[in-house]
Amino acid sequence: MAGLLEVLTRPWTMHILWGLSTNGPTRFGALRRQIEGISSRVLTERLRLLERKGFVYRDYEPTIPPSVTYGITKRMKDIQKVLGELDQLARKWQQEDVPAPRTKSMDHREGEAPSAG
Repeated sequence: MAGLLEVLTRPWTMHILWGLSTNGPTRFGALRRQIEGISSRVLTERLRLLERKGFVYRDYEPTIPPSVTYGITKRMKDIQKVLGELDQLARKWQQEDVPAPRTKSMDHREGEAPSAG
């Protein structure tokens, strides 16, 4: 478990895996645009690590300019189930955290008379 957590808890790693698992095989530039705030250097480092660990594959086409596409492997598809459950939990909590609409009675502190205004 420690080795798995060491890989998955690095900054941006879960963002990358979520993007690839929800959008399918993606070219490097498109993936960088999907993940707001990540630098090309960090994205490259994380993708290399994830490829070494067997979570993603890299498909290189020697065109001009070169075309590099990343996608998830069978190993990642096992984790994809867990990510789906986390997505459901995040959506549930997001709904719970939406503030209820304010009513006029909520605008005044309990026990105080409304001020003339």
